[in-house]
Amino acid sequence: MGNKIAKEKVTKFNILPILKKRYSPRVFADTPLTEVELRTLFEAGRWAPSSYNRQPWRIIWGIRGSKTYDRIFDCLSDFNKSWAANAPVLWLNAYKKTTEEGEDNFHALHDLGLFMGNVTAQAQHLGIALHQMAGVNYKTALTEFGFPEDYHVATAVALGYYGGDLNKLPEDLREQENPENRSRLMQREFTFNGNYMNNNDKNSTEEVKKTDKEQIMKKINGE
Repeated sequence: MGNKIAKEKVTKFNILPILKKRYSPRVFADTPLTEVELRTLFEAGRWAPSSYNRQPWRIIWGIRGSKTYDRIFDCLSDFNKSWAANAPVLWLNAYKKTTEEGEDNFHALHDLGLFMGNVTAQAQHLGIALHQMAGVNYKTALTEFGFPEDYHVATAVALGYYGGDLNKLPEDLREQENPENRSRLMQREFTFNGNYMNNNDKNSTEEVKKTDKEQIMKKINGE
């Protein structure tokens, strides 16, 4: 049983097809990724904008079967370890927290996000899927990979081509692999032509988000 390749999501406005199809699977095709393909993704990220062009992002990457891959895997949370071993590539996203003058760079995490936005778009163009993970033991990663004190390991990424066998996933994660279940907040909930308004009314999108989060937390807590 293979996971689904996403159809274009119906959107309120006409956006790029690669954005309509993108989703974050936890299972991937067995097709390996080459270093050339990874370098293409890094090149896309390289041209992302950043505050004062500081480019604070730093990437640790490893192809499955390598020691670096295993070292990255060992830095993941137990929940992410339950599925991430099927990814052909793992990498860590880090950023430099300070400027050249030694001051706090409050925009570094934003810039890393822009880097990954470029990477995500390029990957989708190539048919490569990404699943970005917050579940990383950053202190372990900082020590394991020899980062100086003024760096922070923010996230990890699992990469591979779309496809693969859903049976490689824990049973309680398989339902979440249907890309047709993707949902987002409505624009009215996060855009304001004037003052911010806190809308506490629940809608179907929020309920879906809540349900997904509850399922993941149950998995993390071993329920």
